[in-house]
Amino acid sequence: MSMFGDGLEKAVQRAFTRPIPKSAGARMRYLVKQLKGTRAVAQMLRVSQRTVERYVKDEIKKPRRDLAERLEREVTKRWQPQIRAKARRTAATTGGIVIDTRARLGYTAPIGTTDQDRIRHLTVALPPRYAARLFEAQEQGAGDQRLREIAAEGLKEVYFQDGGRRAGGLEEVRFTDVEHIDFDL
Repeated sequence: MSMFGDGLEKAVQRAFTRPIPKSAGARMRYLVKQLKGTRAVAQMLRVSQRTVERYVKDEIKKPRRDLAERLEREVTKRWQPQIRAKARRTAATTGGIVIDTRARLGYTAPIGTTDQDRIRHLTVALPPRYAARLFEAQEQGAGDQRLREIAAEGLKEVYFQDGGRRAGGLEEVRFTDVEHIDFDL
């Protein structure tokens, strides 16, 4: 997945009220229930149907690391969808989203102004419409580049232009060399 996409997912997951099941067996049983059968789970996790059945019966308890990671990722993706939807809705309508990043930021501006790119560490609260655009783009399968563009537009408006109070001639914010990015709802 992507740095931006993962960051958005983690922000939403922090809104969960109940942690996902701990044991491999409990996780496997949850997926079998969600996907209505062991065959679908086996195909998704790239293991045999018999392996899935053995986890369900707790005959195997400790998966290898790559399977454990896939199992956790798939359970997390499906866990508490109504809470995930509510967290996204709140961010998109009233709460907004906080972006915390350390990246190279600069901008295109009229000649004679300083537009030097430099590494900056910013923590900026973006208004709800940017949260809505980020989640919408993510749901439509947008890649990191598109999510980065939306975040850059938000940073341009909120941080560089201070909601229209300065830097009116600013054309485009460059958001590159992302060392760290985190989102919070």
